[in-house]
Amino acid sequence: MVNDMTRLLGLDGLVVERVGLDATGVPVVDLSTGCEQARCCPQCGQRAVRVKQWATTRPRDLPVAGRRVRLRWRKRRWYCSTPACPRRSFTEQVAQVPARSRLTTRLRQAAGAAVADGGRTIVQTARDHGISWPIVANAFTTHATAVLPA
Repeated sequence: MVNDMTRLLGLDGLVVERVGLDATGVPVVDLSTGCEQARCCPQCGQRAVRVKQWATTRPRDLPVAGRRVRLRWRKRRWYCSTPACPRRSFTEQVAQVPARSRLTTRLRQAAGAAVADGGRTIVQTARDHGISWPIVANAFTTHATAVLPA
């Protein structure tokens, strides 16, 4: 179900359940998965029907309306019911937060673009976005590879 808070956040495949404040006044956005495709096994494509467990991840994202936010995504770990599939279980993922990613795709892209197009250094960009410089260096390389000719 898409609500106004979900539209404001703009992370496709994720639904805002609630927004609160932590002890320091930083907004905490509780998310759930809103994409049915997220329950399909990434290996065999079969739709899962049995939940193994729940997991909470905290991917980092760009500021919303000029304020840093903390995301808290409660997602399911599913059993893959296909006997021939080597993958026994998997965790939900969406395009904006791929499997095992601690950053949203748009934060990575913004960091790469800040160095490539914004004239920022890797260290400045890392500080501005609150991420490590190796992540920014990797994001810059990815960005530059996509826009520069071979």
